[in-house]
Amino acid sequence: MKLWLQKWRLLSVFAILALVLSGCGEPFLSGLVPAGEVGKQQYDLILLSLGIMALVIVVVVIIFTFAIIKFRRKDEKIPKQVEGSHTLEIVWTVIPIILLLILAVPTVAVTFSQGDVSAIDKKDADGNREALVVNVNAHLYWWEFEYPDLGIVTSQDLVIPTDEKVYFQVVSKDVKHSFWIPPLGGKLDTNPENVNKFWLIADSDKAEEAGNLFYGKCAELCGPSHALMDFKVKALPQKDFENWVADMQNTKEPVEPTTELAKQGEDIFNQSCITCHAVTPEAKPSGELAPNLAGFADRERVAGILDHNEKELKKWIKDPEKIKPGNKMTGTYPEMSDQELDALAAYLMELKVQK
Repeated sequence: MKLWLQKWRLLSVFAILALVLSGCGEPFLSGLVPAGEVGKQQYDLILLSLGIMALVIVVVVIIFTFAIIKFRRKDEKIPKQVEGSHTLEIVWTVIPIILLLILAVPTVAVTFSQGDVSAIDKKDADGNREALVVNVNAHLYWWEFEYPDLGIVTSQDLVIPTDEKVYFQVVSKDVKHSFWIPPLGGKLDTNPENVNKFWLIADSDKAEEAGNLFYGKCAELCGPSHALMDFKVKALPQKDFENWVADMQNTKEPVEPTTELAKQGEDIFNQSCITCHAVTPEAKPSGELAPNLAGFADRERVAGILDHNEKELKKWIKDPEKIKPGNKMTGTYPEMSDQELDALAAYLMELKVQK
């Protein structure tokens, strides 16, 4: 078999695989399975642009095929030439303009609609902000979520209500990152020098289909652990969200350990970890060096990527550099024995906010 034929066959296989796999998507992760108003509008624009491109390709192929069949050379006769035809020049100038307008008008309308954050500072009669606002602070390589009007700070797990417009004010505390929840809407850069704002809505039915959990990503190459800078989004019904807020606001003191091992872990934590990590969901944590650990036991992942259990937690504490190269936790505390790791993990896994 000729070499060029083998290459074309291999290329065809990859093309078919790419086409098939492009239709794969989980409701908690894929932008091709929109779960909110913003994501749906952007998905519709993708379909519109693909439809226009497909139409152009089909029309060109039809014309090309027609020309080859009808005007294939049978003799030495030259077909009628249309060079300089004003009619044809007008047609193939006007049609692209029309196609561009069909794509540009809804794109511009959606862009202005999604960029409108004027309601973010709207106040009610009592002077309280009407909208739910979340300040997103991006770090190497974790996410902090502050609810300024609710007095809550958490990290790695973003909790929002469904069927409600949530406004985000995103900023970076170090290098440029990009905040992205694929099913809910497009990404937005988090810059160290300015605050970017936008809004998202999580559809209740789509959230239920995804188990009320979506995956978020950093979409900007920010360092060696860029691909591991994940977070989770818990999209809860309004009542469940209000319960979560109440539980967080009522947690004024660190959770009391219930076992002797966890008490030992608390002592270790206070000696080695408390200078960087807060354990209460106060509005301002002890610092911006490390994630707020309030409600750590209720979270979905350890370090945003590992299964949430004591084994993975101890693996993370013992060697964070191996899990997330370039993170700022590496080398900040003395090496711990297995007994100390057991105690610290037991304490952290008791940091529950919701009973």
